[in-house]
Amino acid sequence: MLNTLITREIALISYSRYIVTSTSYLFSSNRSKTNVAATPIPATLLKPVNKNSSSSALRIKTINKVMKAYLERAQRHEEFMMVKDDEFEIGKHHLANMMGLDATTLTQDDIDRAIEYLLPSGLYEKKARPMMKPPKVLFPKEKAAQFDDSGRPFNAFFYTKKGNFYTAIHELVEKFHELDAFEDRMIEKGILQPPQETVLSLTGGNWITLDQMKELFLENLGEIDYDFFITTLTRLGNHPYSFRCKDIIMKYRTEFEDIGARESIPELMQDADGRPYIKSVGYRKSAIAHVTVKGNGTGKVNINGQDIFYFPRLHDREQIMYPLAFSKLLGKVDIEAEVFRSGEKGQAGAIRHGISLCLRSFVDSNFVEKMRLAGLLTRDIRYRGRKLYGQKGHRGKYTWKKR
Repeated sequence: MLNTLITREIALISYSRYIVTSTSYLFSSNRSKTNVAATPIPATLLKPVNKNSSSSALRIKTINKVMKAYLERAQRHEEFMMVKDDEFEIGKHHLANMMGLDATTLTQDDIDRAIEYLLPSGLYEKKARPMMKPPKVLFPKEKAAQFDDSGRPFNAFFYTKKGNFYTAIHELVEKFHELDAFEDRMIEKGILQPPQETVLSLTGGNWITLDQMKELFLENLGEIDYDFFITTLTRLGNHPYSFRCKDIIMKYRTEFEDIGARESIPELMQDADGRPYIKSVGYRKSAIAHVTVKGNGTGKVNINGQDIFYFPRLHDREQIMYPLAFSKLLGKVDIEAEVFRSGEKGQAGAIRHGISLCLRSFVDSNFVEKMRLAGLLTRDIRYRGRKLYGQKGHRGKYTWKKR
């Protein structure tokens, strides 16, 4: 009995997550014994001994219920997004067939115009109107699985609950130390400052907003986190050698959109006498002005068959002549305008808007941007507010008397 080998380990006494293993004794043929220390083993790693196996014990690798549910949820989200992507592609093909378009070249703008044409809606709120967007735009993003089957997190900052945020901070600080070390090497070589043309310029743009940062990192960030991150980015961007990590810095920066580059300025046309001219339409309130500006002129103004004194008030006349004075074309071009609807102030604003749009063809692109900054090319969308119930007007109030 003592010479036989005990090959089964007894492990059970447990209502919790771990099982306390009993001590195994191994007796040799000369009746000498050796103690084997008992170690706590997760219950999910134990498996009954297979008598047909040559090994004494087999263990399998499993995961707990929390990890399993987490991984299954991530997998279900991926499968859900794949199904929605397929449905979107099918719907896009059907929409292209109804509109007589090619589904392979159908853009999101084409889809929006088709939905607006097929399903017209008078709802004021844009979010309540019918729309057809890609699933990635409609459904919120979710983080992918953050740890493997064994429960080991992929990210070293996983337990901070803001792993992506602190990973980005760590990357920025590492780049800052690398730039400092590179600057020291340049100083040792006698180069105190980098060439001026290589310095990174942070003008013409802005840092991403807090909402954009939350969407980028998919984490719940606060104002303190955002301010700390922007401060770190600013310090890194102001480094003399920040151009060496330009890609990382620009990833968190949005450039200002050049509105002028999107608009195409019409070219000048020639009339029967060989004079250059251009036509445009100006708007203000409900007034509409059809304006024609002719070059090689003497400063003549024709408004509905009359001269500039069509407007009795001096302020309206100055408003019309301001674009010509700003562009230094006063007395060099002739103006013809037909305006209708609205009152004198609205008609004067419409003519001014039309003249400004015409003058773009007489000046260079740099001066067009100056006109835009001066507000000449922007349509004034202000309207008179309607009278509100219980008030004297849109803003005016009746006199209130206590007694």
